[in-house]
Amino acid sequence: MNPASTPDSPDSGGASHQKHVMTAEERAEYERLRRHAAVRHRRVRRAGSSVLLLLALLLAPLAVVAAWVQDTVSDTDRYVETVAPLASEPPVQEVVINRLTDRVVANVDVKAVTDSLTKALQDAGAPPRVVEGAESLEGPLRNAVRTVVDRTVTRVITSDAFQQVWEGANRRSHAAVVNMLTGEREGALRAEGDTVQLDVGAVVDEVRERLVDAGFDKAAAIPDTDRTITLFQTEELGKAQDTMRLLDILGTWLPVLTVVLAALAVWTAPAHRVMLMITATGVGVMMVVLLVALAVVRRVYLDSVPPTTLPTDAAAAIYDTFVRFLRDSTRTLLVVAVVTALVAYLYGPGRPARAVRTAAVRGTTAAGRDLRRAGVRTGSTGRWLADHRAWTTGGVIAAGALALVLWNHPSVGAVALVLGIAVAVLIVLAVLAAAAGPAAGHEDRAAAP
Repeated sequence: MNPASTPDSPDSGGASHQKHVMTAEERAEYERLRRHAAVRHRRVRRAGSSVLLLLALLLAPLAVVAAWVQDTVSDTDRYVETVAPLASEPPVQEVVINRLTDRVVANVDVKAVTDSLTKALQDAGAPPRVVEGAESLEGPLRNAVRTVVDRTVTRVITSDAFQQVWEGANRRSHAAVVNMLTGEREGALRAEGDTVQLDVGAVVDEVRERLVDAGFDKAAAIPDTDRTITLFQTEELGKAQDTMRLLDILGTWLPVLTVVLAALAVWTAPAHRVMLMITATGVGVMMVVLLVALAVVRRVYLDSVPPTTLPTDAAAAIYDTFVRFLRDSTRTLLVVAVVTALVAYLYGPGRPARAVRTAAVRGTTAAGRDLRRAGVRTGSTGRWLADHRAWTTGGVIAAGALALVLWNHPSVGAVALVLGIAVAVLIVLAVLAAAAGPAAGHEDRAAAP
C-alpha cells in the first residue's frame, strides 16, 4: 500500500481522503522557493548586521573618549594621577620658575635702593666718582637679586615638597576638570572666556613664604592677583565645553551601547566567525584613526599656543600628560582587537589556520603521550576534557575576557599577561586530555587474552 494514499481511520467518519503526492515539477518549485526564502533571509540578516556594525564602529572612538572623560572627572585618584606628572616636567617647571622669578624681581624696587644709596653718599660728601659708581650699581644689583630669587624659586619648584603641594592642591580642587568643562570660575583649572588657565596660587604662596624666610621682605608684597598661567586659547572653547559635557553624560552608557551593537552585529550575521573577525578588524582601524586624530589635535594645539604665552616644549608636555591615559586606553583596545581578529581567523578554514591548529594538536598529543609513558594518566577527567574541548576552550576565552573587563584600567601589558595565561591554560588542558588512558572496558578486553 502506498503510504501517501493510506485512507483515514474509521473514526474520521469513513471519508477516504488521500494525501497529495508532489510531482517532480512541484518539488523542484518548492525547493526553488525555499532556497529563495533562505537567500532573502540571509540577505536581511547580512544587511541588519552591516548596519549594526557601522553604528558600532562610528561610536567606538567616541565611546573611548567619553569613558576617558567620565573616568578622569569622577575618580579623584585618577585625576590626581593624571595631573601629578606636570609638577616634575622640566619644561613646565622652567615656565613656573621664570614666571615667579619675574614677578618677585618686579616687586623689588632696585632703583629706589640705588637712588637712596646715591643720596646718602652725596649727603656724606663722597667724591663724585663714588657717587657715580653707586648710580651704576642698579644693573648688577638687579642681576644679583634675580640670581638669588631664581635659585630660591628653583629650589622650591624642584623639591619633593612642591610635588606634594601640587598633588595636595589638585586633590583638594578635583572639581577643576569639571570647572574647565562647564566654564565655572573655581578650582586650579578654569576657563576664562576663550582661554584655559592654570591657577598657581598655592605655588605662589609657598614661594613667597620661602623668600620671606630667606630675608627678602619685599617678597611679602607679591600681589595675589595675576596668579594664573594661560594653557591655551581657542575660539572653539565653548563648543568643546558643550561636547565634553555631552561626553561626560554619555561616558557610562555609550561604551555599553557600542559593545551591545557590536555583539548584535556578530549575532545577527549569517557567518558569526567572519563577522567577529570583521568587527574586530574594524574596531582596530577606528582605534588607529583615533590615535592619528590625537596626533593631529596635538599639532593644532601646539600651533595655536603663542611662544610668548607658553613655550612649545611646555605646551607639549601639558598636552601629552593630559591625554596619556586616553592614548593608553586606545592602544589597549587596538591590541585587544588585533588579538580577537587573529583568534577568529585561527578558528577558520584557511590553510595557515589549519596548519597552526594541526601543529598545536600534534604538540599537545605528543606531550600527553609522553605523560602516559611516564605513568601519568588523567583517566576519566582527561576523557571528559577531550569530549568537551569546545566548552572548555570557550570557558577559558570567556574567563580571559571577563578578567580584562574587571581589570581596573587595563594596559597593553595586562592584555599580554591575560593572553599568555589563557594560552598556557589551553595548552595544559589539551595535554591533560591527550594524557587520558583508554576506557576501562577497553582495558579489560585488552587484558582478557
